[in-house]
Amino acid sequence: MKLLIIGCGQCGGRIADEFARLNRVAHAQRGLSIVTNTIAVNTDVADLSGLSFVKSDFKHRVLIGSKKTGGHGVGKMNEIGAEIAREDGDKVIEVIRATDKFSETDAFLVAGSAAGGTGSGAVPAITQQLKERYTDKPVYNLIVLPFKYEELTEERSIYNVGTCLKSAYLAADAIFLVDNQRYITKNTSIRNNLARINYLIVKPFYNLLCAGEETECKYIGSRVLDAGDIMQTLAGWSVIGYGKERIPRINFPFSNNRDFRDKGSDTQKGIQSMDEALGELSLKCNPTDARKGLYLLTAPYEAMSMDLIKELSSSLKGMATEAIIRSGDYPRGKNTLETTVILSELVNSKKVMNYFTKAISYISTARRRQGGIEFQHRGLEEAFKDIPSLL
Repeated sequence: MKLLIIGCGQCGGRIADEFARLNRVAHAQRGLSIVTNTIAVNTDVADLSGLSFVKSDFKHRVLIGSKKTGGHGVGKMNEIGAEIAREDGDKVIEVIRATDKFSETDAFLVAGSAAGGTGSGAVPAITQQLKERYTDKPVYNLIVLPFKYEELTEERSIYNVGTCLKSAYLAADAIFLVDNQRYITKNTSIRNNLARINYLIVKPFYNLLCAGEETECKYIGSRVLDAGDIMQTLAGWSVIGYGKERIPRINFPFSNNRDFRDKGSDTQKGIQSMDEALGELSLKCNPTDARKGLYLLTAPYEAMSMDLIKELSSSLKGMATEAIIRSGDYPRGKNTLETTVILSELVNSKKVMNYFTKAISYISTARRRQGGIEFQHRGLEEAFKDIPSLL
């Protein structure tokens, strides 16, 4: 599956940057292209300048709203971010049109932070424009939720999250939710933490995107998980997870003579990788809330048996009891067994509902405060009347 990545705001730009790096890795390691283009969109020049892998020309780093912001961002006001994205959305469309291999694009992925200003407002606005213009291609969102300290100290962030999630849900075909807090490492610098978080957010997509792009016969699975399977799975709120286990290196000429304990070990390792993937989902959720799901097993082909596939399918179905499960195998790697899991069409995300509740509470509190301020202003004006002016 080939994606066209659009990163909005600082967070989204860095995720787009990570996808650009991942595409280079796929090309170097596997001779594959999994991203047709990566575009970073921002109202802040400094944020655009801080990227490493997105090409530095104006066709890949798009500055919007420079007349309104002077190139210095929108200061967490996502209404302004959305307004600018609507007004300057044609810049993004123009860049997409200029993409050399746009016809190979299977879907769009628009990424950004729900708590910021530019990303929070631009993600749903650009998604809506893409849906209106490219009706034959699905548009997915990858939305990053704030750290816990942001929720506790920045009331405006909660409002931004609520409005962003609602708007994205109305516009996008599916939304990957990512909880920043699940990836945080204590006693590590902010820069290293954020770089690691972005890496972990993007990593689960690697095998998933590569599997359907293989052309060499030996790397094509018995059951290929292609773009069509992914599109049929993705809907509404979605999460993605990745698990990896090391297995003893298999000496191919003697693979038929392996001890029965090795085969049992492979099955056990496969189950452990599935458990790890479910434990490392991008957002903590109850798998029984999913209505669709898929998993991809990536391992040396001689390590993948029908018993292993059966156990993995049973394991995921046992967790996501209400979901339609799709699966595939990808014969890559030497001494690792990797599992990628997606749970989609989540019908009851407590995290999302909590944000909506908090956003409503924030709006009510803001209105009460505004009412009090207006009352104070009226009282101040009355007091001014009896005081002579020196001007």
